[in-house]
Amino acid sequence: MKYYSTNKRAPLVTFKEALLRGLAPDGGLYMPQSFPKFPISFWNDIEKTSSGRVAFDLLRHFITDIPAPAFKKIIRDAFNFPAPLVRLNDNVYVLELFHGPTLSFKDFGARFMARTMGYYLRSQKKKLYIFVATSGDTGSAVAHGFFNIPGVRVFILYPSGRVSRNQEKQLTTFGKNITAFEIKGNFDDCQQLAKQLLNDPDIRKRALVSSANSINIGRLLPQMFYYLFGWAQLQSRRTVELSSCQVPIFVVPSGNFGNICAGLFAKKLGLPAKKFIAAVNINSGVPEYLKTGRLPVKKTRRTLSSAMDVGLPSNFARILDLYGHNRESLQKDLDAAIVTDRETKKTIHETYEKYGYIADPHTAVGIAAGLRYRESGRGNDPIIVLSTAHPAKFPEAVEKQIKEKLTVPGSLRRIIRRKNRGVLAKNNPEDLKRLIGKYIKHP
Repeated sequence: MKYYSTNKRAPLVTFKEALLRGLAPDGGLYMPQSFPKFPISFWNDIEKTSSGRVAFDLLRHFITDIPAPAFKKIIRDAFNFPAPLVRLNDNVYVLELFHGPTLSFKDFGARFMARTMGYYLRSQKKKLYIFVATSGDTGSAVAHGFFNIPGVRVFILYPSGRVSRNQEKQLTTFGKNITAFEIKGNFDDCQQLAKQLLNDPDIRKRALVSSANSINIGRLLPQMFYYLFGWAQLQSRRTVELSSCQVPIFVVPSGNFGNICAGLFAKKLGLPAKKFIAAVNINSGVPEYLKTGRLPVKKTRRTLSSAMDVGLPSNFARILDLYGHNRESLQKDLDAAIVTDRETKKTIHETYEKYGYIADPHTAVGIAAGLRYRESGRGNDPIIVLSTAHPAKFPEAVEKQIKEKLTVPGSLRRIIRRKNRGVLAKNNPEDLKRLIGKYIKHP
């Protein structure tokens, strides 16, 4: 399998090259040349197969140069925590993806990518420097996944004042090979800085450089398994709760659109899915694109769903490429729903009151969009909302709505007590280069 750039002005590369580079030299994002189609029998029998075996069978088509025993170990180590499907009401479910070490859905992809990079780096003499922009959860998942990985140093860029206090502690308290920069700007500024650093010729002369958020294909591919986990658990409930002909609608809280892009990848592989709904806050330009064909550049405003405060999602370039830039074709598979902060608060409150379920603000955006779709009367197919983070990461927003104190998991309590080691930085690539200079050694 070879990988090409969405900008079509860079040479084809192997998975290893795409993974270790992160961003193509022409500024585009790497895409696999093809998607094998798995038969419906594979999907119908998926609940009878171990998740590790399914992951191996699917990923083997995209990553072929790692020996089977080593590849199976990477998968086993990365996907070693549950993703339960929780029923809210008749045919509306929440797929909890936050049971990993940083209580975020991004733990799956970050752990897989860290272990895969670690495998490839065994034969490299140069150190690998990773630049990652984060609106909250990506940074903590990457920091945990790469902490103390030999030969790797991680630089995390996060927007000042735009992540929750608990998220900030998860980003800034590691030390050692993890350095977090607090950027005076928004997430789009952080993302632009990360892209500039990734393709900076001076930095590339002195070190191996890569990314670790969803612009890296190595973070994106394993996220396809969220949808497989949901589908497999849905299969086991069909005799009791569902009819055999119903196909799920996946509702995905979306910021940089990596998660929903992975879902559309899974659909290309044959995953039964009636529709994908990108649940966004007021910042996203994607709903306007789906209506008019114009993707506006918005100045982001801070919301309760801060990790989704993204005006121009990088991974939308992959989605457009996947559908040949044909908006009508994309509209058949993808809808978008805008959810305001007022609706988010109301959904947190009502979801707890009606169902006894506590949702973080991002998951609440997804639940609001899912319930809105159900109430529109467009069929009774099961709706699976992908839950992105544990509510304890956002106590300020959640506790006000449920009128109760949240129970904080032990892993988060331990991090909250640690010292913040973040470094304040200007929204300027040259200033940031000077700050990171002391970490990058000349050959």
